[in-house]
Amino acid sequence: MICSFECTFCTDCVELLSNVCPNCGGGFAPRPIRPATNWKGGNDLANNPASAKVHHRPVDLDAHRAFAQPIEALAPSAR
Repeated sequence: MICSFECTFCTDCVELLSNVCPNCGGGFAPRPIRPATNWKGGNDLANNPASAKVHHRPVDLDAHRAFAQPIEALAPSAR
């Protein structure tokens, strides 16, 4: 899942975070998939592979709950 600032989290973490990005307060949407086929100009997974490097940045869930509590009831489009 990805927020508008391109913070990415797995769906299990998004659920733990109540769909509130701990970095910006926005919501998450499914991450788009890069096409495997070169349909146009080399814009495909083979020519532009996704990074395999995982950046594990643990979230303090207690601090996140305090941050998210006033905004989690708002739809992401209203934040």
